[in-house]
Amino acid sequence: MITNALSVDVEEYYHAAIFRRGARIEPSCLESRVERSVDELLALMGEHDARATFFVVGEVAAAHPAMVRAIAAEGHEVGCHSDRHESVNLQSPDEFRADVRQAKARIEDALGEPVTGYRAPNFSIGAAQSWAYRILLEEGFRYDSSAHPILHDRYGQPRAPRFPHEVYREGSDTLVEFPIGTVRIAGVNLPIGGGGYFRLAPLGLTELGIRRVNEVEGRPVMFYMHPWEMDPGQPRPAMAWRNRFRLYVGIEKEAAKLSALFGRFRFGTARDVLQLPEPGAPTVSVPSIAASELRSS
Repeated sequence: MITNALSVDVEEYYHAAIFRRGARIEPSCLESRVERSVDELLALMGEHDARATFFVVGEVAAAHPAMVRAIAAEGHEVGCHSDRHESVNLQSPDEFRADVRQAKARIEDALGEPVTGYRAPNFSIGAAQSWAYRILLEEGFRYDSSAHPILHDRYGQPRAPRFPHEVYREGSDTLVEFPIGTVRIAGVNLPIGGGGYFRLAPLGLTELGIRRVNEVEGRPVMFYMHPWEMDPGQPRPAMAWRNRFRLYVGIEKEAAKLSALFGRFRFGTARDVLQLPEPGAPTVSVPSIAASELRSS
């Protein structure tokens, strides 16, 4: 049985781009709820012997260092999800470097060991932000998981490679990209990798898609979620109905659907699925993709 990659973007409910855009509330006025949701996820994963990579926002790690250590103590990998959950496409290269450097330091201070995986908020590293790969490699990251190869109104690269590949090389050092899971049907990439699509669609569709990728293509799927998707009781301020739908659809059933999914597939950390060595050891080679091809995606 193929081991798929499971990942959690560890952020507060008010970090979500749709929440920020729709609610227009100063985050300092809102309560933190991330710890209780992460605890629920850890318990659920423990029941199914599932392992995951938890991409943590830097300011969340600084506020909840014991939570970060608890994640690692359960056998999960800890990665970086920026410092303040600001989209990369809104930053200059210097701003991006400062953000990931601060985030990495905060997470490693809480964790006590190196962090080598990164995911951009809102999947915001696109073809126009390919400069970010060099910065990630220079700052000590060995893989990225910011590509979502679908057509979407806010993000996505539908022509990008669907499976792990070398996205940047400098000498003998490489940065690997692990895209969010998709299944290709009739020449179109369909999302099966979690998030709002998982909450909206029947569980059977996600299951069929993952099974097809595993059994027909023989490849792993990267699946992702957020702790706030496990929290039906979170504050729900007034906002446009479109934003409310995209944020809250399916939240009440999320835990049950995840439990069923964990019971039907094997899940591990991104680092284990990629078979990357422990932090500090030399990286291994994976298929590369030319920069020109990335720009055309």
